[in-house]
Amino acid sequence: MPTSVSSPAAADRLTPLGFGATTGAVHLNLPPAALVDHALRRGEGELTDTGALMCDTGQFTGRSPKDRFIVRDAGTESSVWWGDINIPFAPEKFDQLHQKMVDYLADKEVFVRDAYAGAHPAYQLRLRMVNEMAWHNLFCYNMFLRPEEGADTSWLPDFSIICAPGFLADPAVDGTRQANFAVINFTKKMILIGGTGYAGEMKKGIFGVLNYLLPHQHATLPMHCSANVGPQGDTAIFFGLSGTGKTTLSADPNRGLIGDDEHGWTPEGEVFNFEGGCYAKVIDLSREKEPEIWKAIRFGTIVENTRFVPGTHTVDYANKSVTENTRTAYPIDFIANAVEPGVAGAPQHIFFLTADAFGVLPPISKLDKSHAMYLFMSGYTAKVAGTEMGITEPQTTFSACFGAVFLPLHPTRYAEMLGQKMDEKPDVNVWLINTGWTGGAYGTGHRMKLNYTRAMITAALTDQLDTVKFTPHPVFGVMVPGAVPGVPSEILDPRRTWADKDAYDRTANSLADKFVANFKKYADFASEEILAGAPQARSSAGV
Repeated sequence: MPTSVSSPAAADRLTPLGFGATTGAVHLNLPPAALVDHALRRGEGELTDTGALMCDTGQFTGRSPKDRFIVRDAGTESSVWWGDINIPFAPEKFDQLHQKMVDYLADKEVFVRDAYAGAHPAYQLRLRMVNEMAWHNLFCYNMFLRPEEGADTSWLPDFSIICAPGFLADPAVDGTRQANFAVINFTKKMILIGGTGYAGEMKKGIFGVLNYLLPHQHATLPMHCSANVGPQGDTAIFFGLSGTGKTTLSADPNRGLIGDDEHGWTPEGEVFNFEGGCYAKVIDLSREKEPEIWKAIRFGTIVENTRFVPGTHTVDYANKSVTENTRTAYPIDFIANAVEPGVAGAPQHIFFLTADAFGVLPPISKLDKSHAMYLFMSGYTAKVAGTEMGITEPQTTFSACFGAVFLPLHPTRYAEMLGQKMDEKPDVNVWLINTGWTGGAYGTGHRMKLNYTRAMITAALTDQLDTVKFTPHPVFGVMVPGAVPGVPSEILDPRRTWADKDAYDRTANSLADKFVANFKKYADFASEEILAGAPQARSSAGV
C-alpha cells in the first residue's frame, strides 16, 4: 500500500541514497489523487477546468544544458564524449553536493517514488526518485513506467534521482557554473538536480543514463524518436528536432502509439519505449489540431507554465507570456491507441524529419545506409525568423542523432549502431521527410502542406513506393521518387518548384557546404562508409 507519512518502509527507501534520520514527512509511492491534494495544499499549482494540475517551473522553463554535468572518474574517463555537451564534474564535488542536498532535505517533507525505465523486461532500469515537490513526484508517476499494483519495490535501485528545486548550489564552493545544476554520476548511479523546477531535467537525465548504459551493457541502440505500429505489426520510428512534426506525424489513429519520445532497438530486433508517459508541447494546442493530446489533459495530467483565460480556469494555450515551451505530462494510457506494454518488432520504416527553411531538400526521399548514417549524425533542421530573438533569416541547426545534448558517447557510436541495425534488417526503409519549405526559402516559398506530408508517409508505410522510379538528388545523393499517390508530382523535385532555378542551385550548394562544415568535428572519427553519405556541391541541382 502507498505510504503517506514517515514509516520504516519509507525510511528504508532513503537509506541507500545516503539519507540518515529525517524529521520531515516522507510520502512513499502515493497515487495521483493524493499527490494532487498535496500539491494544492502546498500551493504548488491550481486545477484547470478539465481537472489537470497547472504548475509553474519557476525561473527555468526548459533544460539548462550548460549546467548539466557528468562525474569524470575511472569509469567514465575514456568512454564519455567530453566537451561542451558532457561537461566533466569532480567526484569529490559530487560527494560534497550530495551531502549538502541530503542535509537540506533532512527536515523537509519529501515524496519518494519507485518506478521503471524501459518497457522491455530484459532492459529495465529500476528507479527511485526523491522529490521536494509533490507535483514533481506526480510528473515521475506519469512519465516513468509504473510497477504493477502490489508489486514489491523495496529494491536497491539501478539509478536514483534526488531533485530539490529549493536547494541552491554555491558555484565557488560546489564546482557548478551557477546555482542550478543537474549532475549524473554513473559510478554511484545517481542524478542530483537542484536550483531548477523544470521537471524535464529528470526525464532527460534518465534518457542520458540509458544512452550511456544500453550501448555499453546490452548492445541496444537508444533513440530520440517517436514510434508507432500498424495493424499488421509493422513498426515505424520518427526522428526529428523540435518543430519538425515528430509528435504530429507519429500520432495516427490507424496505428498504435508505442511512445512519443524515447526508445531502444534491441539485438533481438525489438523496439521498446523507455517511458510510461508523454511530455508534449501545448503551445497553440487545439482540439482540432491535436485531438489525442487535447483529450489526455484531464485529472492526473500536468500542464506546465500555461495561463488561464482571465476570469476562468480554462487554459489559454495561445498564451506565451511565460514561455513558448509550455508542456503537458500524462500517462501513455491517456492516449486511446497506446500500445501497452510499449514493445513491438523491429522497424520496417525509419523517418528522419527536417523542417528545411531553405526549401532545398525534397519533401520525401529514400536513403541508403551511408546517407542514413551521415544524415543521422548531422541531425539537421532550420530555424526561421521570429522563432528566437535575433533570427532574421533561416539558420541551420545540427544536433547529432537528433538529440546531441543527450548523448554521453561519441555520435559515431550511435550512427554505427544504426548502420549495424540496417545490416541486420536489410528490408528496413529509411526516409528523409522535409516538412519545411517548398517553392523557395522562408520568406519566398511556403510551408509544405501537412496533408501532402501525411500522404507521403502513408505511401511509404503502405509500400506504395516499391514500384516507383527513384532518381538521385545531384547534391545530397538521396533518392527522390518520381510519383507519390495523392501528391502533385511537380513538388517532389524541389528545384522545379523554384521560379529562379539558379537561385535554387546556389542555395542547395550553400546548404551542402553547411553540412560539410558541421561534419568536420566528426570526420576524424567517422568511417569511410559514413563519409560517403556527404553532399557534393554541383553546378546544377535538379533531379
